[in-house]
Amino acid sequence: MPDHAPPAGKVVPVTRILAEYAAAASPETLPAPVRKEAARTFLNWLGCAIGGCRHEAVDAAIAALSPFAGPGRSVVAGRAERLDPLNASLINGISSHVFDFDDTHLRTVIHPAGPVASALLAYAGVQPISGRDFVNALVVGIEAECRIGNAVYPEHYDVGWHITGSVGAFGAAVAIGRILGLDGERMAWALGIAASQPVGLREMFGSMTKSFHPGRAAQNGMTAALLAAKGYTSSPQALEAKRGWMNVLSTRHDAREITEGLGSRFEILANTYKPFACGIVMHPVIDACIQLREEHGVDAGSVRSVALRVHPLVLELTGKTAPQSGLEGKFSIYHAAAVALTEGDGGEEQFSDRAVNDPAIVALRGRVNATVDTAMPADAAQVVLTRTDGTTTEIRIDHAIGSLARPMSDRDLERKFTGLAAPHLDDDAIRRLIDLCWRLEALDDVSLIAEAATR
Repeated sequence: MPDHAPPAGKVVPVTRILAEYAAAASPETLPAPVRKEAARTFLNWLGCAIGGCRHEAVDAAIAALSPFAGPGRSVVAGRAERLDPLNASLINGISSHVFDFDDTHLRTVIHPAGPVASALLAYAGVQPISGRDFVNALVVGIEAECRIGNAVYPEHYDVGWHITGSVGAFGAAVAIGRILGLDGERMAWALGIAASQPVGLREMFGSMTKSFHPGRAAQNGMTAALLAAKGYTSSPQALEAKRGWMNVLSTRHDAREITEGLGSRFEILANTYKPFACGIVMHPVIDACIQLREEHGVDAGSVRSVALRVHPLVLELTGKTAPQSGLEGKFSIYHAAAVALTEGDGGEEQFSDRAVNDPAIVALRGRVNATVDTAMPADAAQVVLTRTDGTTTEIRIDHAIGSLARPMSDRDLERKFTGLAAPHLDDDAIRRLIDLCWRLEALDDVSLIAEAATR
């Protein structure tokens, strides 16, 4: 596919270029590594959605909205309830993100699958979707949201937008638009309608509302595509116009990030998967603390102090010193270090209300200090542990497990899926779902996965 960059000095018609690419993208153009990564992305997303399906945030959302929902045609992963597609996309988005265990596009810290996969799985309740078309829509939707994120990061994020919510509607709109067969003009309208529905403030981190963001983005994106399909118009320059999305929502943007290499460079290949159920900037510290515990026989009771050297974003995002709930603990580097040293893990149980309020973990948390090092890479950290007898042990992590340099293997993802799904599904159902996800592209109808994911 040719490069879409315009001549120098010309205004980039970003919305049109992206819309035409999305409308024309076909399964035949996807390289094998991209299709494989789509299966990995979907397997990870589905495990997170099932794992979070009984969280109190999900219970509350279903209780609040189901009395007003339309006919139940779409699955809520891991649960018996069925909802209309718009509400199912919202609930599945909440469920998949509430543990903060979902995939991460490291360059932008977008969680790509949440808005896109949540919308697609919900729409599978409306019409049959083949695995080939599902994979194509998933990839193209992720491409749209991540490229738009690339164009405005970090300034857009720095002013306070939760970028997964604010760009996620574009991904969901493109994905559903692809399933609907929108042409270039209507795809551009879908992008414009999505641009008018940004959602997500970073102020909400540590509360249930953080997980609302990818859910609402999924719902908003589906709404945008459905409206566009029926001729509901929008500006054809929604992204690049003077008062369009990029100029209004960010202090800087680079349109080339959206247009260059479309169809030849795929953002899904930069996707990563979390081994720990918390903000990704804390992963190097957790990795280091688990290694200290396992390799040096560290007993939390013998620790006098823990000194962390971290990237600046760590304290900006996860500087809560006294979290009161599991959701707040996901944004406390102090809790992360203490619980990893105490329990040797960083799964969902380590970021539960129980763990955050455990007296031994709380006591150790008070002996953790963190210092910003502007030279520290984002996926690196240094931990110096001092014992009560005065001896010290130091460890530096240059690339945390789960990063692009140390990616999770297929087997790692299967183990993660099993651990998340086990409280909600039996062993046979879990094994069947894993097999179906690996065969995603070959399925005649993705509703097989939707049905297998219900309790």
